[in-house]
Amino acid sequence: MSIDYSLLAVISCAALFAGFIDSMVGGGGLIQIPALFTMLPKELPATLFGTNKIASVFGTANAAWRYSHRVSMPWRTTLPAASAAFAFSFLGAMAVAWLPRDLLRPLILVMLVASAAYTFWRKDFGALHRPQHAGRHELVYALIVGGAIGFYDGFFGPGTGSFLIFLFIRFFGFDFLHASAASKVVNVATNLAAIGFFIPNGFYLPLVALVMAIFNIFGSVIGTRLALRHGSGFVRQVFLLVVSALIIKFAWDTF
Repeated sequence: MSIDYSLLAVISCAALFAGFIDSMVGGGGLIQIPALFTMLPKELPATLFGTNKIASVFGTANAAWRYSHRVSMPWRTTLPAASAAFAFSFLGAMAVAWLPRDLLRPLILVMLVASAAYTFWRKDFGALHRPQHAGRHELVYALIVGGAIGFYDGFFGPGTGSFLIFLFIRFFGFDFLHASAASKVVNVATNLAAIGFFIPNGFYLPLVALVMAIFNIFGSVIGTRLALRHGSGFVRQVFLLVVSALIIKFAWDTF
């Protein structure tokens, strides 16, 4: 297909900002997906979602790699959660065929508001890294969280990274920095699962995906450096901003 390079420039800027935000607290899809739908309105939704996933996985993988070199990664929690997320994202994608996604909007809105309120009122939430589980309990909780968030990402998607960070802090005692690092690994797994569907079925735009991936990585480098430099307190502030934006979007779409 022929691409208007001015439109590609706008999409690239969106990918840059999405990679920047997503590398810290998730929510990059809040920026990338609307940009794709606005700039390329004649393309199939599945094609735009596939293009978004391909671009996102590179930025997320870059962030995961950078975090792993600077943060003590909680692999015993992260890897089981990522495995469950990968498997259940397929189930979530299949569920789209028989369960209307719009039914979830009010519930997701309530969950976002509750997450923001809990984080705001608990000033110490995510301030210290104090893992709460070990052994079998850690594995079971990791599989439950990974499976639930994987199903959600395959079925619906928006805010997956932000929900993951909240769950890692709330149920595992991570601080915001470790939770963000762990969430990137799980996000890579869910993105790869989705790509396994989109690419074989031709639901992607190769040139757009490639350019977006490059700019998504650039944004990810900047965001990861800021998160590592300024620590959990900074990530907490960005988290609240992004979740607030998600709440506004969901409220607008719901009502």
